[in-house]
Amino acid sequence: MKILVVQNKMGIGDMIIYLPFIDAISKKFNTPVSVLAKQSSKAEQFLKDNKNIEKIIILEQGNKLKGAKHQGFSGFINLAKELREHNFDKIFIFNSSLRFYLVARFAGIKNIHQYPLFTKKNQHILNTAKKFIKQNLSLTIESDPGILISDKSVFDAKSKFKINNDQKNILLGVGGSGPTKRIPATTFIKLMHLISNTYKCRFFLATGKDKEEQEILKEILNTEFKDRCVPLDELSISETLPIIKSCDISICNDSSFSHLSSGLGIKTIVLMADTPLIYGNYSPRMYPIIPDGENIVTYNTLGKDKINPDKIFDQLKKILN
Repeated sequence: MKILVVQNKMGIGDMIIYLPFIDAISKKFNTPVSVLAKQSSKAEQFLKDNKNIEKIIILEQGNKLKGAKHQGFSGFINLAKELREHNFDKIFIFNSSLRFYLVARFAGIKNIHQYPLFTKKNQHILNTAKKFIKQNLSLTIESDPGILISDKSVFDAKSKFKINNDQKNILLGVGGSGPTKRIPATTFIKLMHLISNTYKCRFFLATGKDKEEQEILKEILNTEFKDRCVPLDELSISETLPIIKSCDISICNDSSFSHLSSGLGIKTIVLMADTPLIYGNYSPRMYPIIPDGENIVTYNTLGKDKINPDKIFDQLKKILN
């Protein structure tokens, strides 16, 4: 039996959130599945060791992708033809779009399971998926994503970066996908002072190449902590995974690194400044910190300057002790 799962949300975090449901489908039918996902999900970089996933098919679709082969009417035909070549027996569509339903039909997939059509508005990213799997497979799924990587890659990373157990190895996810999510460098520097006064430690700085992210990285490196910092911005996602796995704890902005870290089994403090709380507490290994003065966090909370380093440090001590 050949099964396709459609998960067309854009981010790395979105892909990780759906992993328990993808794994459940594979285990239910005792066969690895294929996944249709966007390039921006980076699925190929962190799911290559997942035995429940046989193939990642890239969905080239999106308003920012000029000439994307799956965009528009011609893209509809291209996608249907491409999927037909795989001869899928079943498809599970984590989306309410009529387009994907019709693509599945044109691709000759007879057994179609999909979110109710035209119900995208106000869909809860987790509860809708749980209900979908419950109704279609009679399974109750807990939200506990896991990312698998080889023991050898972890061993090699520890050797290359001289990661050892005589100190606390701490991932700092100082990057972020948007300016309202990026906690100021001063907050991280204050936190590093607090940690260093209590623990012998080393910091691994995870960020992207965006100009503002690089400015935060440079500001941190221009401190007395420079010699205890290892920047990871020149590495790919797949190259950072074994380093993250080797850390004792992670402290991350609401970013791809918080999702990757918790998925790798690392207890992760998530700094939630401007995104619904569900993205920072869906995993049992996530410990969200919200801005001072707020009872909840969501879009337009705009709280990046109100994240308290003392609260972060208190949570870190509880976890490490």
